[in-house]
Amino acid sequence: MKAILAHAYGGPEVLTLEDIPDPVPGEGEVLIDVAASGVNPVDWKVLEGRMKAFLPLSMPYTPGVEVSGKISALGAGVTGFALGDEVFGFIGIVGGYATKVVASTERLALVPKKLSLLEAAGVPATALTAWQALHEHANVKPGQHVLIHGAAGGVGSMAVQLARIAGANVIGTASSANLDYVRRLGATQVIDYRTESFEQALSSVDIVLDLVGGETQDRSWSLIKAGGTLVSPVSPPDAERAKRTGVVARHFATRSDGKQLAALAAHFESGDLKVELETVFPLSRAADALKKSLTRHARGKVVLDATR
Repeated sequence: MKAILAHAYGGPEVLTLEDIPDPVPGEGEVLIDVAASGVNPVDWKVLEGRMKAFLPLSMPYTPGVEVSGKISALGAGVTGFALGDEVFGFIGIVGGYATKVVASTERLALVPKKLSLLEAAGVPATALTAWQALHEHANVKPGQHVLIHGAAGGVGSMAVQLARIAGANVIGTASSANLDYVRRLGATQVIDYRTESFEQALSSVDIVLDLVGGETQDRSWSLIKAGGTLVSPVSPPDAERAKRTGVVARHFATRSDGKQLAALAAHFESGDLKVELETVFPLSRAADALKKSLTRHARGKVVLDATR
């Protein structure tokens, strides 16, 4: 099999495409012939060594948290999946940039028929992040006003749609080139973060989903109503400031969950959810794909095609 390997921490330039032995599925696992791998910011954060204090890795390692493909071998005790099934999943924090991967069936779901395998590769991590942020940490309710920072990105585009499905009034921040895109996803109001001050344009929102962090998060506190929620998977909110303002603050790491992913797959099957692929790179150009992700200006998802 072929895999992208990093022999040391660094930037995209340290990645190489190499031949390595095929993995063998263990108990409760399946071997997947990978069709495509999603590219996410966590990939370059791990590669740069930002997470090594609590996530030490043995070198070399293969980046990539999500894949789609066909099951080509079953480990002992596997039920609910069969050879040839098309599956997708958030497989873990590493391993996805390869032509074959082993994954626990607890992390997988069947690919909805309305998605191609390329599209499916861009769904698991982003859709699970958006769902868990809105439903598990912010407890979104119909009629609430939800502000989503970074609304055109991978997680943001899923969050806009899921908040709309939940019956919320969705406000998104994005660049001017993506304002119409965010509207099409279901936002009732969009703000160009480069030319408009969102904290002056808004007040009394129920939920802020911060996918940007830094100054953007700092400027968001004043517009959240008392009892509202600020949730972010990218930057821990200030607990003291949350206490002073009467806001619930949540920071979380996305949990891999095959059952939850299967429920999300039903929304794709019904047409309620869609995924947009901004760029598809061949596996051999993983470094270029990470450079694209590093710009933080991708619309929807960047994906690696493992078949070329």
